[in-house]
Amino acid sequence: MGLYTPVLIANSYTERTPLVFLICLLGVGIAIWKYKPAVSSNNNNNKCTSKPTSHNESQETYPPIQPLPDFNWETTEPLKFRPFKPKYHLTMALSNLDPSTLIQMDKTYKDRLAIRASLLQKYPDVVIGINNEADPQIYAAIRELYVFVVGTYLPTRYPRMFRLISTQPSDGDSKTGTETVTVLESMVTGAKIPLHFHESEPGSRTGRRELETLGTLVDEEFLILLPESSSSNQETSERYILQAYTTFFPSGFDTRKKLGLRLASIHSPVPGYKEKIERSMDRFFARIEVGQFVQRVNWSVTTDSELFAAFGGVHGEKGAEEKTLHLGELNVDSTVLRCERQTLHRLPQTKGLVFAFHTYTYPIQTVKDEGLGEEMAAAIDGLKRGSVPEMHWYKRGSIWGEAVKEFLRS
Repeated sequence: MGLYTPVLIANSYTERTPLVFLICLLGVGIAIWKYKPAVSSNNNNNKCTSKPTSHNESQETYPPIQPLPDFNWETTEPLKFRPFKPKYHLTMALSNLDPSTLIQMDKTYKDRLAIRASLLQKYPDVVIGINNEADPQIYAAIRELYVFVVGTYLPTRYPRMFRLISTQPSDGDSKTGTETVTVLESMVTGAKIPLHFHESEPGSRTGRRELETLGTLVDEEFLILLPESSSSNQETSERYILQAYTTFFPSGFDTRKKLGLRLASIHSPVPGYKEKIERSMDRFFARIEVGQFVQRVNWSVTTDSELFAAFGGVHGEKGAEEKTLHLGELNVDSTVLRCERQTLHRLPQTKGLVFAFHTYTYPIQTVKDEGLGEEMAAAIDGLKRGSVPEMHWYKRGSIWGEAVKEFLRS
């Protein structure tokens, strides 16, 4: 991976269905729909009743989510991306996204959750971050995303994996002893996730509990960006600031160092960003409308298959000594093609932006076995032949490039 925002340098890609709608015009009218939380109809001694997922319903809400009633996560293969181009050009490369496909599930789900739980214990302040835990605007944006994912998206999209149930609160959480609370039950892990956290719990009303739960409930990273509070130049596009995140599988960056920064500052290490796409990215972020969902993919090669890579080793570092690997020094078993499926949408009520990504890794042996060795090798050379030749260095192609190409072509 290069960086984690949707402006990370990448080329357009093809999923299981070709994506043919490139984002050409910004400001297209998007239809807005209402949604209601899904509630399980399963008879499980817990009667389930429909319950609003927000105390602040507005005229704009998320689009309806299409259910997958027969989906089996245990037999579903991860999405496969091979975004190779003979020349690498620095573009946004966005395409439209069906909101129902926002969060992907596959047979790696349970194993990935175990890794996430371990990372939360080991690096709690690396994988979760909030710029100001006392800021009500940040908290409101986190809550809006959380209630949608937990209260609507998961039980609607994946009814064989998740369901909403009504249950009695734990001792001390109810004043009357008769009221019920709505929770999301995972039929995969057995976990019960509350829609609302009791105010006496540590981290309540800061957003931390919500982010910790999201980060260990779905195999997806979420980064929430809000506009600057004021702008001295009314003709300048709104600038967005990273205010909160969950990034359990960052690729070569420590997200703590990005909190509170504008997009331009976040991407300052990326070659060509300022000259080629900084202004267009600022405009796009300012103009993306409620109901509009976009996606993109990036790719890189890493010689370490670990998903958690917050402390470097993925991008070139100025002044660092770099040793070119030869084929005999390359650990083929741990060398992978690493791709991120990245999405961007606007929260309907708080109007914050949610950038999300799902990390996929594929052994380079697999790519070679598919007969795509030459295509990938040409794409590695193409990093130096496009609009930003420095990208080859930035992705550390000067270190692993020759060895990986030799293996792919052998």
